[in-house]
Amino acid sequence: MTESVDLNWFCSQITSPSVKGIAQAASALIRDGQIATGMQMPAVRDIAEQLGVSPATVSAAWAQLRKQKVLAGKGRSGVWVSGNTVMPRPIRFEKIGNYGENIRADLTMAAPDPALLPDLQRALQAALHSPQLNSYTREAISAPLLQAITPRWPYTAEAFLATDGGFDAMNLLVQTLVSPGDRVIIEDPTATRLLDMLDNVGAEILPLACDEQGPRPDILSVLLAQAPVMLIYQPRTHSATGNSISPARRQALAQVLQQSNTLIVEDDGIGDLSAEASWSLGSHFPERTLHIRSFSKAYGPDLRLAVLSATSEMVKRIQSWRNFGVSWTSRILQDAVAWLLEDEETQQQIASARAIYRQRREAMLASLAQRGLDLPLRDGLSLYIPVASEQFAMITLAARGIAVVPGERCRLGPTQFIRVSIASLRDEQREMIAGALVIASGREVNPLADL
Repeated sequence: MTESVDLNWFCSQITSPSVKGIAQAASALIRDGQIATGMQMPAVRDIAEQLGVSPATVSAAWAQLRKQKVLAGKGRSGVWVSGNTVMPRPIRFEKIGNYGENIRADLTMAAPDPALLPDLQRALQAALHSPQLNSYTREAISAPLLQAITPRWPYTAEAFLATDGGFDAMNLLVQTLVSPGDRVIIEDPTATRLLDMLDNVGAEILPLACDEQGPRPDILSVLLAQAPVMLIYQPRTHSATGNSISPARRQALAQVLQQSNTLIVEDDGIGDLSAEASWSLGSHFPERTLHIRSFSKAYGPDLRLAVLSATSEMVKRIQSWRNFGVSWTSRILQDAVAWLLEDEETQQQIASARAIYRQRREAMLASLAQRGLDLPLRDGLSLYIPVASEQFAMITLAARGIAVVPGERCRLGPTQFIRVSIASLRDEQREMIAGALVIASGREVNPLADL
């Protein structure tokens, strides 16, 4: 039976019966081990009556500790201690299974194959000749990068900002444009780290159901009635499903969004590795669209570079918040990416990488199909595989030395799936992995497949 924290003792430890005082006292007791992980906290109404405050005061204190992943639960089920590290952290992103030495194939990271990335030597050497090198000028984007991306951008944008990667750009705009309690619509499933970012700012997440063509317009229409501040979606090569939004669906989404003033945030995480052409709802709503394109997966993760477009006013707001920290992105890295975008040989290498990733997806899908598991081709660096039970799938694969990402890390709804990286998959591993994936999916293996 779960041990409960004594009401009288707990209230005696609180010197200031305010939201801040209650939260600080509780976090100190948890951090010091006087309240252990797993213990049940006293009822909100009982604490409020003992302290002579309203239940809303205690609830607000608990909300702060939930945000920091120290407390969990609410309502009739009660509140219990879920952790003793009082600090905000990306809980979904950090929740990675420890498979020890049993791992033979780590298919968790949808990261590019290093062998398929371009050589950065000439690009970095060229970037060292930037006339702005070593300047403390806080420019939003370097002139060479702006010149390189403008003709490639999917709509005519008013202003641009270079950032330290796609997730840095997303975090900047979430921190700047979303306040605690704001409603935010986001695709379900979506990128793990986006959910962590929204949790961190205390947003109320409204999951947007999707199908093979993208976000469903009928569900979006219902969610927009709740006055959300922002819609976040991935326009092409979705990080979890590999789907891209169809032309017909784009038009349908644009029609629904005409009835609102909600900000539109587009996260183009795979960038130039996508088989689909770049596009944006900024063509319809330039005054409220923020489009982000990452260059890390195509050109190199250590370049840590993405570009964000928005109105001048929005870019200024984001830049102002950024001035608390780094203020600007390295001009060496910006100009290196600009050089890569303009270099014909590099662009041929990017096209070759796209083709190789497609071949690896097709080969794995063919091996799965031989065993009775037929999946659509889709796009990207991973496969989306529906399963009967994520828990069964993870245990089954771990027993065979295979690590994948469970859907629960990037979904809000009940649909069960696993995400399997194919980016660095080798031919000699494929048949062994395919057999294990079919078993993990909950289907029986074709006994003739491996003969």
